Amino acid sequence: MSRRRRSPIELLEDTVTIEPGTLGAHVRAYLEHLGVCGYTESSIRSESVHLRLFLRWAEDRGLKRLEEITVPALERYQRFLYHHRKADGRPLSFRTQRDRLQGVKRFYRHLVRHRILEMSPAELLDVPRAEKRLPRTILSVEQVEEVLAQPDTGTVTGLRDRAILETFYSTAIRRMEAVGLTLYDADLEQGTLRVRQGKGKKDRLIPLGERAALWLAKYIEEARPSLVLEPDDGTMFLTIQRGRFSPEAMSLVVRKAFDGAGVTGKGSCHVFRHTVATLMLDHGADLRFVQAMLGHADITSTQVYTHVALKKLKEVYERAHPGAHLSRRPGAGEGDVAEEVPPVEGEPDELLERLAAEAAEDDDTGGDPETSR
Repeated sequence: MSRRRRSPIELLEDTVTIEPGTLGAHVRAYLEHLGVCGYTESSIRSESVHLRLFLRWAEDRGLKRLEEITVPALERYQRFLYHHRKADGRPLSFRTQRDRLQGVKRFYRHLVRHRILEMSPAELLDVPRAEKRLPRTILSVEQVEEVLAQPDTGTVTGLRDRAILETFYSTAIRRMEAVGLTLYDADLEQGTLRVRQGKGKKDRLIPLGERAALWLAKYIEEARPSLVLEPDDGTMFLTIQRGRFSPEAMSLVVRKAFDGAGVTGKGSCHVFRHTVATLMLDHGADLRFVQAMLGHADITSTQVYTHVALKKLKEVYERAHPGAHLSRRPGAGEGDVAEEVPPVEGEPDELLERLAAEAAEDDDTGGDPETSR
């Protein structure tokens, strides 16, 4: 059996002092409150991470009670985050610093809302702006096929891993959504997959490709019976220990296939989301449909993929931009062209490609997402 994952509150109790009136006790009450209010375990776990780091920093400096956390103390914590270096020597990104501070702000708002404090010292903090970065790893169709071919489908675990990879590529679901899938969520005949209580506790129904449906059917019929432990709770993907996958174990399955295919870069399961969104936009999918498939509450989360769908962008550019191709001036003579260009060796098609590439470079906004929208 797989080892039980420890709860956010258990992790908190192992990290800091939990005594009546201490910061730790108030944070534990806050996390319990989130659970009562119906927040997902993933959200509570994320809040716990932010606050455990803050509490550990505070305790190291002898700050254990609410009245000891002042605005100057929080400003010191913010400077600590800015100067902190990870094990590899790199600083925390501004997005990470912002997330840490926003977690502290939410905690203090809870204290004010429940009249434990009259005002929040955290509200006076100016949190850094988060960077807006493009996805680092986008796979080509050829790379995806190489990744999918890595598992040895002649074994039980290899057949299971192939079904996992095909599901990620076909549906672009999140890692936690894949972990939570059950047999009843996949309609293999209709080619649909139901994601129950995804991010934000929202259900959605998404297409399941024919190839993914065939691999899932093969896994369910030939491999899953060897992994299931009675009574069967219907969990779709099972580990060799006959239990539900942890998120980390699911990432290891995908990372192993990436390594085998020679795919470098950070991330694993989420790379499929980036790849599917980009490839769909490249092939003309409407942004709203991609948003619905990915389960994004806000379309601005989906719009990042419009910056990496270069194939479609270049097609539109060459159709719509007046300067994308050499052309005659209106009313020009037989030997005239739009502008003089120096002679270039090579075939005409190569010349057009070079000029189009130069025009595309001149149209660059410098990579600022705010100006490129």
